Parts: sequence; structure tokens; C-alpha cells
Amino acid sequence: MKILLSEEQLRQGVEQLAREITEHYGHRPVTIIGILTGSVVLLADLIRQLDMPLRVGVIQARSYRGDTTTPGPLSVHADLLPEVADCDVLLVDDIFDSGQTLQRITGQLNALGPRSVRSVVLLRKARSRETAIEPDHVAFEIPDEFVVGFGLDYHDAYRNLPYLAVLEEAELD
Repeated sequence: MKILLSEEQLRQGVEQLAREITEHYGHRPVTIIGILTGSVVLLADLIRQLDMPLRVGVIQARSYRGDTTTPGPLSVHADLLPEVADCDVLLVDDIFDSGQTLQRITGQLNALGPRSVRSVVLLRKARSRETAIEPDHVAFEIPDEFVVGFGLDYHDAYRNLPYLAVLEEAELD
């Protein structure tokens, strides 16, 4: 594997995201929704850096299945979503790739009557988008390569790596 972002770089990126979020919300209460499963590491690190009243919930979205490294149809499960009506909501996701996940979940949340919905992602891939939506906060721009670590996986492996790495062709077989 080729390391793309070190543990230290990721820590600094999360700190920068926390500063941006704090600057935007101040001390207003925020409902933070992590998009499972890739966001769990970012979510945990990020909420420990925020000094405002917050609630945390999760929603599950999945578009990668089996041996593929390209997204397929998006499946969303909102069973664990907290009440968001009249709340400021911040969606937390690991990676912004096609934009489909963020667009669909933002649409579902807006239908529930929140005061606002904003988004934060650890990574944004350098590629053309299938949607017009963009995340409000981005820690890192990365090349259009398949990456793992810091919550991102390949076949449910590598999520625990403390750094972000690009899988080589031989590792994808």
C-alpha cells in the first residue's frame, strides 16, 4: 500500500474541520449524523474536538458491495436517526466521491424539517460529479484512487489503519 495521508496529517485535518464547524455554529446545539460505516473514525475524532451542545446519531448508507471498487446502487437505512425537526444538522461522511450519498441523505433529512443541514467530509476525490451538491467542509482533496484506512474499507478490511492508503492493483485482486 502507498500511504497517501499520515496519521499526523489526518489528525491536523480533523482539527481544522472542528475549527471550521465551531466557527460556523458557535455554541448553538448541533445534531451530528454520522453516515455508517466509513465515518465512524472521523465521527469519533471530530466530536471530541467540538465544544458545543450536540447530539449524535447515525444513518447507514452503502453503495460498494463485493469485489467492486466503483459505487453501485445506494442503499440507505435511517432506523437509528434521531429526531431532527427544527435542529441544525451536520452530516459527517468519510468520502465525497460521486455525490450520490450526500445528495440522497440530505434530501431525506430536509424532508424531516430541520432548521439547517450542512455536511462535512474527510476526503473529496478529484473527479467529475454526478450531482450538483458539494460538502460544506472538506479536510482533504485526494486523487481519484481507491483508498482505505481511517474508517474506509475494502471488503470490510483496513478500516482500522490510522493512516489513509491507496490500494495497489495486486491488493485489489
